[in-house]
Amino acid sequence: MNAEEAAVNAVNGWTAVPLDAGVIFKGRPYLKEPYPLLSSAIEFPNHDRIVAEAQDFARRKLSRQTYNHSMRVYYFATIILQQQFEVYSKTLSPSTLALACLLHDLGTAEEYFSTTRMSFDFYGALKALEYLNSVGSAPDQAQAVTEAIIRHQDLGSEGNITLLGQILQLATIYDNVGEYPTLPEFNRIIHYDSLVDVNRAFPREGWLQCFAKVIEQEETMKPWCHSTHINNFAQLVQSNKLMQPFE
Repeated sequence: MNAEEAAVNAVNGWTAVPLDAGVIFKGRPYLKEPYPLLSSAIEFPNHDRIVAEAQDFARRKLSRQTYNHSMRVYYFATIILQQQFEVYSKTLSPSTLALACLLHDLGTAEEYFSTTRMSFDFYGALKALEYLNSVGSAPDQAQAVTEAIIRHQDLGSEGNITLLGQILQLATIYDNVGEYPTLPEFNRIIHYDSLVDVNRAFPREGWLQCFAKVIEQEETMKPWCHSTHINNFAQLVQSNKLMQPFE
């Protein structure tokens, strides 16, 4: 791959990185010590027409708790990107990151969740791709977002994932579970002041119980679903000690 191709890939997060974040962080909780970064200092890119439309779409389709979770994920993901993946933060499109965060749980929307036998993350990714194509997202961007959504629950230790997928995965795990299997003290990846501020900006309103219920419902309805890939997933969410004080 030449420099021009690498630059194009970087815009939508197509850079390949290890799936196991423990490899990236070398077994440490972070590569660079986190510092306070508040939501007011992070621009949400809804000046981009597609992001603005997707934000309205997500707000209409998702429950209030899921929408707030998606917004927290954007801010947590941006903090992780800027502080731990600084070299990539200069090239990764904030719009692409915002779209991935806004739409990553689209498959839990009431009109989609029980109308398919597919796993919610997979079906949600297909619906996200369909939506992004309909509003004129560039194919490279739409496919990057779709790939990231498909992989956002795909924890593992072998192989690679896109940079966009890794950042989305880290941010969702941070908000939902507060622990990562191969990262000791994962709760320290974001400064506590930032954690408090983002939760204040987008209240949780019982998110842990809400999401745990979704997982339990899906595993009952679809015992083959991808959520079963994470052992005792619902219990891990319910026992998220990092986020419980903000519930």
